[in-house]
Amino acid sequence: MSFGINENYLKLPGSYLFSTIAKKVEKYKSEHPDADIIRLGIGDVTQPLCPSVIDALHKAVDEMGKAETFHGYAPDGGYEFLRHAMAENDYRSRGLDIADDEIFISDGAKSDSAAIEEIFAKDAVIAVCDPVYPVYVDSNAMSGRAGDYLPDKSAWSRVIYMPCTAEHNFAPQIPYGEKPDMIYLCFPNNPTGEVITKDELQKWVDYAVEIGAVIIYDAAYEAYIDDSIPGIPHSIYECDGARSCAIELRSFSKNAGFTGLRLGALVLPKDLVCKKDGIGNGTSLHSLWARRHGTRYNGAPYIVQRAGEACYSAEGKAEIKEQIAYYMKNAAYIRQGLIDAGFEVYGGVHSPYIWLRTPGNMTSWEFFDTLLEKAQIVGTPGAGFGPSGEHYFRLTAFGSYENTVRAIDRIKELKAELL
Repeated sequence: MSFGINENYLKLPGSYLFSTIAKKVEKYKSEHPDADIIRLGIGDVTQPLCPSVIDALHKAVDEMGKAETFHGYAPDGGYEFLRHAMAENDYRSRGLDIADDEIFISDGAKSDSAAIEEIFAKDAVIAVCDPVYPVYVDSNAMSGRAGDYLPDKSAWSRVIYMPCTAEHNFAPQIPYGEKPDMIYLCFPNNPTGEVITKDELQKWVDYAVEIGAVIIYDAAYEAYIDDSIPGIPHSIYECDGARSCAIELRSFSKNAGFTGLRLGALVLPKDLVCKKDGIGNGTSLHSLWARRHGTRYNGAPYIVQRAGEACYSAEGKAEIKEQIAYYMKNAAYIRQGLIDAGFEVYGGVHSPYIWLRTPGNMTSWEFFDTLLEKAQIVGTPGAGFGPSGEHYFRLTAFGSYENTVRAIDRIKELKAELL
């Protein structure tokens, strides 16, 4: 007996970006066991969970130990207490019309961003920012939607790449003349750390409505937006017409430090229906996702959803705000330190990510190797995020403040050699 495999997996180049980085770092550590490595690469948080979340976890664990308060499988879309808290605090408090049952609780935005493509046609055309969070493209490639990988271009043949360059403040330009079915947007952006205004985002919504496309909007970093600077939207639903064309991804990982707990949500309004002539015309995407969600997902754990609910208490909000301020203090230090050292720097104002141009026209992987070997600092090569990421590099503000200061001091010491 023999079996076949999904040939689309064979088209994937190498391993996942952060897996490649981990392997390179482990190799370096094995060769230099005494190296004092500072990690500013992967976007993993380092600060402990806030007290309100810990208290909620302990209480929920105690409930699980008693027959009368034990919880088994979660409801398909998530527990009502969490869906309601999210709808009230993230949307209705901002005047946005999102119902509780338009929120689907999950184990994180990464899972949702990879899974949402399953409800779209196999021949659907995707458009992505370039540079881009790799999961958007890789998940579509696994389904055969991306076409063939073109090594000489570091791109896929059926993907519309929307270059995000310094000339346009790293915001994508609307691909007029193209007709994508799915448009992936992420703001504040990963990896560049930049944002777009509400007026700019409204143009994307108008474009999607006009051509009948769906925007998949990743708002995982919205909590980092500095509201003292007006006009930056926390949600795509702040734009007129977005309920009929947009799906929004939410995460607890970066705002509340849930990278180890795993909790997120996908928001899908009931107004969003298929408008393409032929099979599926008039079909509600909300009902399709509910069907998929109920079939392929058993829900985030009860104790984790109770922890998520605690983030919306008055105490939880204050504690999380303080934690975000800690990371943004790191971001400000990195940004200013790199500017003082003579680097071309972006991001770090509305986001925990700092995007810098590599010195001396070095490739991003050359700069990665240089920082690792000469300063024992781990960052993320921009080329791993797409063709337009070449000659750029991402640092994160999720380390400790002490390590952040040490890292920037080391980079400054290399200034003469690098610049």
